[in-house]
Amino acid sequence: MIKHQAWRQTDAGLEVFLRVTPNASTDHIGGVEQRDDGAASLSVRVRAIPDKGKANKAVIGLFAKQFKLRKSDLAIVRGHQARQKVLLVRDGDFEVLLKALADL
Repeated sequence: MIKHQAWRQTDAGLEVFLRVTPNASTDHIGGVEQRDDGAASLSVRVRAIPDKGKANKAVIGLFAKQFKLRKSDLAIVRGHQARQKVLLVRDGDFEVLLKALADL
C-alpha cells in the first residue's frame, strides 16, 4: 500500500484532508490516519455538534488556534456535511505549517 500525505499544495493554497469526529469529549488534532484505500487524513476531534455548521466552525477555530492562523484564511471546501472534509488554508507561512503538520 502506498502511503499518501494528508495535505497537498494547490494554486489556491494548502489543502488538508481531515476526518472529523464531532461531539467529542475534547477538541484535538491528532495524527495522520491511513485508510484502507491508501488515502490519508488528519484525525480531528471537536466538542461541537454537527448541527448548522457548528462542527465546521469549531474545526476552523481549532486549526486557527493550533497553527496561529487567521480564521478568515481557512475554509472547509469539501465535505461540509460529512466526516471526511477538505480544509483550505489560503494564506500563511506554508513551510512552517507543513513542518507542524508533519510533526503531528
